[in-house]
Formats: sequence, structure tokens, C-alpha cells
Amino acid sequence: MTLIESTPAGVDLCKPAPRAHPRPEGQDRYTISEVVAFTGLTAHTLRWYERIGLMPHIDRSHTGQRRFTNRDLDWLVFVGKLRLTGMPVADMVRYAELVREGEHTFEARQELLQQTRRDVRRRIAELHDTLAVLDHKIDFYADARRASERL
Repeated sequence: MTLIESTPAGVDLCKPAPRAHPRPEGQDRYTISEVVAFTGLTAHTLRWYERIGLMPHIDRSHTGQRRFTNRDLDWLVFVGKLRLTGMPVADMVRYAELVREGEHTFEARQELLQQTRRDVRRRIAELHDTLAVLDHKIDFYADARRASERL
């Protein structure tokens, strides 16, 4: 049986399995060092994200320490995906602002993501072309090496 035959209809094979959160909802108060360990981001980056408005309001403990939630971790995963697309930071901040403004911004958010998707598809096409050039060169050198070994 092939993978396609064994996969239920409507299941996205490319979508990664959701990451389990370290703590259940309601007990999900993480320090910045725990978020650093979980996400691989630096504390400087997390503070910068908050300062530029990319992170929603982060709760603070009674001593002023940041306390992140599972929802914050999910947002950071999404921001990481946006970074991988090459989306400019200003657009990511704009998207975060639109999210905070509420449901009436769905259309604007959708357009921002659609533009990013178009940009990603264009880059993928460029990478496919680049891969074809690399494959051609690799084949050329392999053929040349074999020809020189026959001499």
C-alpha cells in the first residue's frame, strides 16, 4: 500500500505534526529562558519582538518577569514561518497589528499573506531554475571526469 492510499482524504502530508507544549493550558507560564530553550530564539530577539510590536502583550509576574503562554509559543512558531518566507519585518509587524485590531481585518491579513505566498512561489521557481543549472554542471563534471579516467 502506498502512502497516498493509506492517508485519509483531506490530510495535508506536508504539514508538520503540531508540537506538544511543555505545559498544559492554565499552567503555561514560561520564563524567557524557558522560551529561549523551547524556540531556539535568543532572549534579545524575544525582547526585540516585544519592543517592535511583533509579539502581543506579554504578561508579567509580580516581580516584572515576562511570562509567556502556549499561545505565545504558537505565535512564535508562526512568526518563524513568516521569517522563512522572507517576509519583511515591517510586514510581520503590520500583520501582528491587524491581528490585534480584530476580525474586521481578515481581508487585509489575507492579502498580506497572499502577497507573501506569491513571493514564496516566485522564489521557489527561481530555486528550481537554479537547481537545474547546478544539476547540469554536476553532470558535466561527472561526464568530464569519467572521460578523463578512460584516457
